[in-house]
Amino acid sequence: MKQTYITLNDGNKIPQFGLGVFQIPGDEKTKEACLEAFKLGYRHIDTAHAYQNERGVGQAVKESGIPREEIWITSKLWPSEYGEGKTAKAIDKMLERLQTDYIDLLLLHQQFGDYLGAWKDMEKAVAENKVKSIGLSNFESERLEEVLAAATIHPSVLQVECHPYYQQNDLKKRIAPYNTVIESWYPLGHGDAALIEEPVFTKLAEKYGKTNAQIILRWHIQEGIIVFPKSSNPVHIKENIDIFDFELTEEEMNEIRQLDKGFRYFTMTLKEQEEALGQFLPAD
Repeated sequence: MKQTYITLNDGNKIPQFGLGVFQIPGDEKTKEACLEAFKLGYRHIDTAHAYQNERGVGQAVKESGIPREEIWITSKLWPSEYGEGKTAKAIDKMLERLQTDYIDLLLLHQQFGDYLGAWKDMEKAVAENKVKSIGLSNFESERLEEVLAAATIHPSVLQVECHPYYQQNDLKKRIAPYNTVIESWYPLGHGDAALIEEPVFTKLAEKYGKTNAQIILRWHIQEGIIVFPKSSNPVHIKENIDIFDFELTEEEMNEIRQLDKGFRYFTMTLKEQEEALGQFLPAD
């Protein structure tokens, strides 16, 4: 299994494929999923304070026996932690939960709250070697440009919904001048059967001896997108990473690009996001 890496705009190299732990309940199950993934060659875990399972990730890294520098940990700050001074304290608490001296990639999880104040503290955390790379999650409104204009360190990644039905080509153009890379959540379209069972994927799965989901994940890899499909099922964890022994042709990549129809699964407006998500306060 040959993992691929992407060199970010700050020079750090991120494993392009990882395990997402969103909605894996509790630290014990999260630890088990991470340890299973590490055995299969995964070296990148994507978590968040809001997922309430960072301790499980940290414990898995400790128990794996793998040198810390070989594992890439991404986590995310919740808006309740945004603000100069406040974010610095939140980062220290995150380091404690993860049982680590540094976080490889730290993101602002949502595009509301005092995100500019938070970004200043994140930049300071980079200077203090508490964080290696910083980026954004879910910033798709004009607030993206607001952060880009204020930033001394430009975001290394932007984590958003991205899949063959919603390929984010306009967003890619907006961040191209900064060499910011797209990370995909919902890489398989939230498991939507209509997407996964598209005839093109079935045809290519037969050709390459893969599943339809593996074809979609391979497409993301060749598009230069960072992916971390969530699973706690050992079979799926194994299948998901088994995509580095074949390559789609340019013609096949273009066939998949034709599926883009601007359809997204997460449809909350920014106002709805602030009202609904702003009520949530993750526990320490």
